[in-house]
Amino acid sequence: MVTRLSASDASFFGLEDSSTPMYVSSLVILRKPRGGLSYESLLATVEQRLPQIPRYRQKVREVALGLARPVWVDDREFDITYHVRRSALPSPGSDAQLHELVARLGSRALDKTRPLWEMYLVEGLARNRLAIYTKSHQALVNGMTALEIGHVIADRSQKPPMFGEDIWIPAREPGDAQLLLGAVGEWIARPGAQIAAVQSAVTEMATNSGELLEVGRRFSAAARTFARGTAPSSPLNAKVSRNRRFTVASAKLEDYRNLRARYDCDVNDVVLAVIAGALRNWLLSRGEPVAPTATVRAMAPMSVYPDEELDSSGPGQAISEVSPFLVDLPVGEGNAVVRLSQIAHMTESHPTAASLVDARTIVTLSGFAPPTLHAMGIRVATTYPARQFNLLITNVPGAQKQMYIAGTKLLETYAVPPLLNNQVLAIGVTSYNGMLYFGINADRDAMSDVDVLPSLLRESLDELLEAAQ
Repeated sequence: MVTRLSASDASFFGLEDSSTPMYVSSLVILRKPRGGLSYESLLATVEQRLPQIPRYRQKVREVALGLARPVWVDDREFDITYHVRRSALPSPGSDAQLHELVARLGSRALDKTRPLWEMYLVEGLARNRLAIYTKSHQALVNGMTALEIGHVIADRSQKPPMFGEDIWIPAREPGDAQLLLGAVGEWIARPGAQIAAVQSAVTEMATNSGELLEVGRRFSAAARTFARGTAPSSPLNAKVSRNRRFTVASAKLEDYRNLRARYDCDVNDVVLAVIAGALRNWLLSRGEPVAPTATVRAMAPMSVYPDEELDSSGPGQAISEVSPFLVDLPVGEGNAVVRLSQIAHMTESHPTAASLVDARTIVTLSGFAPPTLHAMGIRVATTYPARQFNLLITNVPGAQKQMYIAGTKLLETYAVPPLLNNQVLAIGVTSYNGMLYFGINADRDAMSDVDVLPSLLRESLDELLEAAQ
């Protein structure tokens, strides 16, 4: 089946460069079962779930002369063993070695002649653990008709559900001439629409009254964003190289909930305040001048839950919208409680704050929603000029119960958000099973000291906890 890429998908596919590839990545840590998790078991699990994510068996074909957007076509030579791979650390592999591997894998380009994703089963990790690293192109995941693969391979019980036999017969791939004729036909039938579609992502949405309303909402959000002007000058903004550093942090969700209750705010406010405190101390550790009024502007997309979607069904239920949100983190403020108060005030004034998705909502979703929600947050952030914010922070809620992949306990889950143009740091936060997990992705050259951030996050949280006593 041939389907033309949406305008936004086409922009993700065509506008990335080698230093800022648009990948949606995640790292999950598993408890190695007594009999081990075989590569064959993971392969079978992924293969069973592919019917839920049909784009993962499709590749992108471009149209000659750029006369139309590229198209999705079935990959008649699809080979799942090319996409699901094995890797190993020198046993016993340390977390630092795993993070170095993730940084290297995240820097590698995907093969654009094949479906745009890879998955690695990483063995040899110390303390009887395994890891799975997944990388998908942003064009693959829109959160509605196309979910991230990590969303569908996780289960609520140790015994995976039964799936019917998948008989997939790839459609015949069109030739270059056929694609060109199709593009010419569209130009003849709807020349005005084709010009607009090539130039703008808005036309892709504006096909009925409901979508026109959504266009209006996005224009309103864009107007509010552009009114903020460019972001303040920061060492977080520099030329991005091709190489990465990756590290992680974790904390008890209960600590954040206690602070939420103590200061009558939202868990997301506490997360942003903790990150603000960590960034303040990072700047000071570098000897950077930090004025009392200094701020760092973050794009922190909010997962929202429109009322009209409450009764919807299907794999994308209840996660149909992510709203952009710019927040000026008060890194110049020395008092942790005042920082939290300022952030909570900004969040409360955000027009979609009343409809935020919380962890209880996500528990009702099929599968494991965080990978898809992170992808949607990244998608929203990239619709705005990178010069308008200093860094990207995605924070999404996950199931607060034990999840499994191929019958194996899922212990930890980390987003690996991409770096945007001239932004050397991105943070993805995921709540899961009573914990918060921070995935911290950075440019290898500009942020060689990124490994200090986990301890600075801990110190920032402790500062708030002490003040709350």
